Amino acid sequence: MSRIKEFNLPDLGEGLTEGEILSWLVKVGDTIELNQPIVEVETAKAAVEIPAKWAGRVQSIFHEEGTTVEVGTPIIAIDTDPNAGPVAPSTTDAPGGELPTPSAAALAAVEVAPAEGAVEPGLIGGPAPGGRTPVLVGYGPRTTAAKRRPRKGGIPAQGDPAAAAAPVESAPAPVAPPAIDRNGHGGGPVLAKPPVRKLAKDLGVDLSTLTGSGPLGSITREDVQRAASTPAAAAEPLTVVTPAASAAIFGADREQRIPVKGVRKLTAENMSRSAFTAPHVTEFLTVDVTRAMKALDRLRQRRDWRDVRVSPLLLVAKAVLLAVKRHPMVNSTWASDEIVVKEYVNLGIAAATERGLIVPNIKDAGRLTLRELADGLTDLVQTAKAGKTAPVDMSGGTLTITNVGVFGVDTGTPILPPGESAILAFGAVREMPWVHKGKVRPRQVTTLGLSFDHRIIDGELGSTFLRDIGDFLADPETALLAWT
Repeated sequence: MSRIKEFNLPDLGEGLTEGEILSWLVKVGDTIELNQPIVEVETAKAAVEIPAKWAGRVQSIFHEEGTTVEVGTPIIAIDTDPNAGPVAPSTTDAPGGELPTPSAAALAAVEVAPAEGAVEPGLIGGPAPGGRTPVLVGYGPRTTAAKRRPRKGGIPAQGDPAAAAAPVESAPAPVAPPAIDRNGHGGGPVLAKPPVRKLAKDLGVDLSTLTGSGPLGSITREDVQRAASTPAAAAEPLTVVTPAASAAIFGADREQRIPVKGVRKLTAENMSRSAFTAPHVTEFLTVDVTRAMKALDRLRQRRDWRDVRVSPLLLVAKAVLLAVKRHPMVNSTWASDEIVVKEYVNLGIAAATERGLIVPNIKDAGRLTLRELADGLTDLVQTAKAGKTAPVDMSGGTLTITNVGVFGVDTGTPILPPGESAILAFGAVREMPWVHKGKVRPRQVTTLGLSFDHRIIDGELGSTFLRDIGDFLADPETALLAWT
């Protein structure tokens, strides 16, 4: 049995197919112990540290930081018996090191890839890793230069073998060049796409009188629209505008390209699938939460709550959990030919992190006391901000709250997480003029936005559920006495 063990990237949960190597916690030559963290990997779910499967010395690291690796691909080789002497080079050259060293005969069938006109690595006929081009039957490297089909009636393209092989004849008598009009057009056809031609016809613009600003002097929609908007200028001599002068001179140095991967990629896929699968309905409710804010102040002053993080989100979460008990159908999933009503609430809290938006959830939140719910929310937020949320904490959610109020936003129309039937947007709490006891007074006011799956939740159920949340926040103490 080989002493060199190759460690493959494991499936970190829920059938994930790839992960990005964020950072290596060890380097080649380091001595490591069993279960020692060796690499931090970001998947579509979370960033996690992977422990070593064997003790020994790091022999090879196969992928650099920032590389996206498929699950099952070797990422590191570990010498499990570093005191047994040197290791044969053939076992650690690359992932899958059990392959024997190529023989001289095998290397003779390998040609060096050409320096110019090389095919992109990984394509058939392109260089393999190491700068070699494998010669396979029917798939050898290109030996001829690329050629372009000549235009009909035009000169052959450069590099056309037919043109090179054609016999040289005596040059014909000089032909007078075609007449060039005042716009720089010759006698040939005008270059313009069919939609541009139709637009010119609809606007009554003669294409032969225009100078194109597109590629190869082609006429664009902007050229036609400009001519149609300034008819008086058509009678005056026009200045020839070259494509280089009309094009904006902005390059890649003024652009930023962000790879779509990890959490951002998963979020995009989930939101697209949910938006075009579940028929969304959103309702809004503006609530006077002055009494709720005073209740929080009194809660903070209690001796056993002084070290607890208390925020308005805590009361919103409690209001949602109590409203679910009154309307269980809200906490359900559409499953093709049936609706699955869940008797547990895994309450998701949308959290914005440096890696993107994630939605961890508090398991079985409906059975927690208010103090346990407060501790759960604190742990959830701190773990998310540290980027240490485990994949299991982001799976199995049944109902979600997104707190857009922390960004100063009044409310929104949130998209349902896949598999859930409702999501509540909690807006900013602001001091606003409000009619209270027949007089206009400054009060603490917020706006709630509830999006729900209309296949499961009809207008009546969605409205009563949102109304109950609002009633709790308007007078939490009375609601607790009446509902529990």
